[in-house]
Amino acid sequence: MIMVDRKIPSKAELIEILTVLGRPGISGESVKAFTSDEDGSEYAVWLVDDGKEKSVLKQAKAYELKAYRAYFPSGKPYVPALLGSCIFGESEYFLTEYCPGTDLRICSREKLTKALDALTRMQDEFWQREDMYDTCVSMDRALAAIAEDGKYLGSELLERTYSKFTDIYRETPRTVCHEDLLPINLIINEERAVITDWEYAGILPYPGPFARLIAHGRNDPDSYFFMSDEDKSFAVGYYYDNLVKKHGIPFDEYRHVLDYFIFHEYCEWIMLGNRYGNREDERYGYYMKLAEDLAQRLESL
Repeated sequence: MIMVDRKIPSKAELIEILTVLGRPGISGESVKAFTSDEDGSEYAVWLVDDGKEKSVLKQAKAYELKAYRAYFPSGKPYVPALLGSCIFGESEYFLTEYCPGTDLRICSREKLTKALDALTRMQDEFWQREDMYDTCVSMDRALAAIAEDGKYLGSELLERTYSKFTDIYRETPRTVCHEDLLPINLIINEERAVITDWEYAGILPYPGPFARLIAHGRNDPDSYFFMSDEDKSFAVGYYYDNLVKKHGIPFDEYRHVLDYFIFHEYCEWIMLGNRYGNREDERYGYYMKLAEDLAQRLESL
């Protein structure tokens, strides 16, 4: 989920929206906003629970509804089912099934396997779907964002590696990609994992979501995203065996390409720190070391 940057409806307005979406008779007490674990602020996402049925109401952002309509119009097991949508005021809202479970911030092998099953099944279904290349985030838009971010690396070493990443990005096979697949954007229970928050998605180079999922996990149980080094190694092999290998890509080629996508993930906090003058953030130094070490290794190959 992402922070609200638009007007949040009142409880009375939420009741109106839910009535249009086929949930009449809901009381204000049955609608509760989800909140941020970091600062307690409310998201424009609400649990709707009348004691008989649960669902999730969300104020749509960016490409979210377009992604649902383009890629999952009839529902898929790896995304929450879309139950309806409507326009209210200046915003669009949609209702999905409620999926109980936990996210992947504290990674276990069981939860990780279910998450990878969801990701690989989805990406296999949409592999090289050229007819969908212009849906949601286009390749041109993605490359423009990459080029803009690359202006803020502040290091010749990082810039050289980033330029190579851009070349690889253009050449890599494409499939449906969730462009912010952090561990918080998965819900995992005993039956399955679902991928949520589809604000930015497109038919883009396949390693992007997987690289983002594993790159920010730290081998420290007290970190915000905990993923052991052993689980990361497992994930690299599992993702290859269950998706990439099927499409005839040799492991060494996959592993080399994946390193560049992981490098791109490491660069995020470097670019933010340089762009906004926030180099004192612990994440700046942490990711700077990771990015430089990986860039040096890639240059030595």
